[in-house]
Amino acid sequence: MSTREVRPLEIFLSAGEPSGELHAANLIRAIRDQRPDAQFVGYGGPQMAAAGCRLHADTTSLAVMWLSRVLVNLHKFWALVSRADRYFRYRRPDAVVLIDYPGFNWWIARRANLHGIPVFYYAPPQIWAWASWRVKKMRRLVDHVLCGLPFEEPWFRQHGCNATFVGHPFFDEVRRRSLDRAFVERERAKSGRLVTILPGSRTQEVAHNLRWFLKAAAIISRQQPNVRFAVASFNPSQAEMARCMVGHAVLPIDVHVGRTPELIHLADCCMAVSGSVSLELLYHARPTVVLYWINRPAYRLQRWFRKVKYITLVNLLVAGELFPKDLAPYDPTSEADRRVLFPEYLTCEDKSKEIAAHILHWLRDRDERQRIVAELETLKAQVGHGGAARAAADYILSVLGGRREPLPRPHFRPGMRLASSAVDGAPHGSRGRETSEC
Repeated sequence: MSTREVRPLEIFLSAGEPSGELHAANLIRAIRDQRPDAQFVGYGGPQMAAAGCRLHADTTSLAVMWLSRVLVNLHKFWALVSRADRYFRYRRPDAVVLIDYPGFNWWIARRANLHGIPVFYYAPPQIWAWASWRVKKMRRLVDHVLCGLPFEEPWFRQHGCNATFVGHPFFDEVRRRSLDRAFVERERAKSGRLVTILPGSRTQEVAHNLRWFLKAAAIISRQQPNVRFAVASFNPSQAEMARCMVGHAVLPIDVHVGRTPELIHLADCCMAVSGSVSLELLYHARPTVVLYWINRPAYRLQRWFRKVKYITLVNLLVAGELFPKDLAPYDPTSEADRRVLFPEYLTCEDKSKEIAAHILHWLRDRDERQRIVAELETLKAQVGHGGAARAAADYILSVLGGRREPLPRPHFRPGMRLASSAVDGAPHGSRGRETSEC
């Protein structure tokens, strides 16, 4: 018996965003439930380490946005890619599992491919929304795409990827959390209805969006005096930034760190930056208005890349058509946008008045608020079940256990195209065949 057959299963994971490393940590636990001998190494953050992953580097500190920030940190990313390449060459783990963080993780996938190591993408990037041309990269570099949203599996499969729906890992996280009851009771004892502000998990998001939420809070406070506000900060440094901004606003606003579940649970309604937190808001069925403020050049640029009408996952789940011809941003006066559950503003302008108007409407009209809550509860029952980590673990272990037919390489060759009939009719877990364009 060879050495490779007797050594424990070893999986290399790569995550960069705070939410991504949470999904990775839950996946580690799910795999360990079935394979206690499994070993985990790679890039991520403290929650992955707590779950039993031996970190080569903490990449959550490198969660950056926009090209300029990436360029500043480019030497760090290259060093990490080189280190992973050496590890793949000399250690040869059984699999590489990527979690979101596409810019960096494409390079990790390339290195794994060079060494013949199977690659799984868990919680894949939303390339269907903003970068559909990158599906060629997914098809070429990734063996298995483990999809979190119901419409992702058919989309990836139609584009020649080996994809399967496992459920969204975010619901695993919210279901396993327990609320701090003492904190909840203390907050409930305070007078006034609570509006929770969720300014994002990235420092750049907080800097760009919180000022508009505070401006909206000032409008709400003037028109509805018996309202208080709370900011749910991701980490202490962002909380300090928020306290500084709140101090200038002179409003009844508390700032908390690590209290996102409790503050959502306590809220009558919320103001939030677009992101995976929308799924947590869906889970708690809290009426929410969503903002994503970017500068004017970035706003003009996104119009060329955005392929979907809405930026909020909850809205995409109820959209009648994923890729409509009309990609105009959400308009509260538009008949076509009436099905939207979370009013959303992708903007380079001041939308504080519009944000305040939605919150005031829900605070004053209890019937309308209850209608939104009921629709959110219905959607939650359809998509908010847990089990994504377990389903992904089952799939990964079944592949590594040799119960699935190995995929031929290369998966995609330049100058070749997919036969649409083969893709549409391909059996579950297989790739469509390729045909020459010539």
